[in-house]
Amino acid sequence: MKLEKFENLEPVWRQRFLPIRTDGDNPLVARMWEVEDGYRDPWHAHEEAQLIYVTRGVVRVLTPTGIWMLAPFQAIWLPPGMLHELHAIGEVSVRTVYADAGASAELKSWTQCRVLQVGQLMDASLVALAVSSGDSDTRRAKLALPLFLFELTHAPAALSGTLPLPTDRRLRGVCEQLLLCPQNNDTIDVWGARVGASTRTLARLFRDETGLSFGQWRQQLRLVEAVARLALGSPVASVAAELGYQSPSAFTSMFRKTLGESPQRYLKRRENS
Repeated sequence: MKLEKFENLEPVWRQRFLPIRTDGDNPLVARMWEVEDGYRDPWHAHEEAQLIYVTRGVVRVLTPTGIWMLAPFQAIWLPPGMLHELHAIGEVSVRTVYADAGASAELKSWTQCRVLQVGQLMDASLVALAVSSGDSDTRRAKLALPLFLFELTHAPAALSGTLPLPTDRRLRGVCEQLLLCPQNNDTIDVWGARVGASTRTLARLFRDETGLSFGQWRQQLRLVEAVARLALGSPVASVAAELGYQSPSAFTSMFRKTLGESPQRYLKRRENS
């Protein structure tokens, strides 16, 4: 993904979309829809903040500085004006809320993207807000609104799904190739030779621009991909092989070490959340 070509386009992309028209009397607009596998919502931004999650399938969210792979009931908060693109993986059921800046004093401080775990009450209150949209009787929405805001502002952070992207040309070249081939096991020395940077320089750039070492970034990429593939029903053994692990046990060990539980237990807990 060539990030530099988007750097000066935010005003242009924003003009392509009408405002959602939230205001002080209507601080949240909730919507639900279904999309097919492969659906792409191209680069755009909103005047409002936006919360997005799915209850079925997986959605990949891209911004100029990061990629988020969201399994069911993992949500991303996008602050106002954040340029983003959405990709559907599998048949996807989408839930979203557009939030006015005055919806909550706490939300005003949410100026960066963040990934949250969606609980049953948050989901139910969002559905109530969406179903009540346009009704002449707004009592349901007035009751659901404070509950949704409470659940949103108290939602726990999700432990997986985020992959920071760099801006340095050489580093971005490495990351783009690994995004296309996450099972690649080449060392940082090999990558340095390919992009014309010393091992020390490449290692420093990874730390400075992503906050992760080369090995940590590649592992996070594989974890992000693994969560998506597992959520779509791929067997653990297949996911391990596709992502370059020598055995399912090596993959399970990485997964447990990072997320604190096995892939099977992780998915079972998500299904019951």
